[in-house]
Amino acid sequence: MQTLQTKYAGLTLRNPIIIGSSGLTNTVDKIKELERAGAGAVVLKSLFEEQILMQSEHLLKEAESYPEAYDYVREYVKSNDIKSYIDLISDAKKYTSIPIIASINCYEKGSWADFAQRIEFAGADAIEINILKISTDIEEKPGEYEQLHIDILKEVKSKVKIPVTLKLGQRFSNIVGVVNQLKANQVDGVVLFNRFYQPDIDIHKMQFTSGTVFSCSSDFSNTIRWIGIVSGKVPNLNLAASTGIHEPETVIKAILAGASAVEICSILYQHGNGIISQMLTVLEEWMTEHGFSSIDAFKGILNFKNVPDQSYYERVQFMKYFSNRD
Repeated sequence: MQTLQTKYAGLTLRNPIIIGSSGLTNTVDKIKELERAGAGAVVLKSLFEEQILMQSEHLLKEAESYPEAYDYVREYVKSNDIKSYIDLISDAKKYTSIPIIASINCYEKGSWADFAQRIEFAGADAIEINILKISTDIEEKPGEYEQLHIDILKEVKSKVKIPVTLKLGQRFSNIVGVVNQLKANQVDGVVLFNRFYQPDIDIHKMQFTSGTVFSCSSDFSNTIRWIGIVSGKVPNLNLAASTGIHEPETVIKAILAGASAVEICSILYQHGNGIISQMLTVLEEWMTEHGFSSIDAFKGILNFKNVPDQSYYERVQFMKYFSNRD
């Protein structure tokens, strides 16, 4: 009997389609719609550390004659934002049956570990940590950025018993090494990759502006490369593929490369929730055609370890491709 069920980060999902953290998952009604559309799990819209700090600063400017109020205002804003987030988790668990993964978006160590405890108590099935930071400090030593991920993971893991995953960006000198260190520190899953804010410049107004918001299909080539490499080099670790998952076939490709699940977002904004059932139909038909009864039966069979020619994942392929072109 065929099943689309998959294991990811200690969770059992009815299928490998996870809805990524976004405005698509910021209300219970939206989550219920995603569940009806066939989603295997959702990652709630992130609570951003910067968002809390900016709101605190705004209120403090209005009361700048009271500098002693700084700590009080900052804590007040944070407490209210966290309460709303906790309520979302509780309500989502009450009215839906798919796994609810909370999301913390931070850029430094701090009180997020204590917040993680409240997330667990509210009923979240897991926590996904996003560390959105670009190193711009000339005095920062090489390796500090990578160590930040390890430190935050250890801090959160020390406070909760539910699974903790990390969603990584692409700006590492050694992605495999970082993932291996995360595994050594008991991470329950890793998502490859986070998509950073894309800046642009308006040449008429001569100012920075927002670039392309959504990912595109071409982004998937880098995702699948690293899913395949990491899956082959760091075994027995659940991976989720993210960024560039736009066609139904990319779900199959990600699993063949070693992913246990995929996170989708941009494609839902562009084409609606109906794409979920399309992806699942294509996946199920492909499995039937090739005689696979489960996700585990073909997961990772084309990862870095299992392909006969590992140059497919490396720069040699670039030379092979262009060697016959003028």
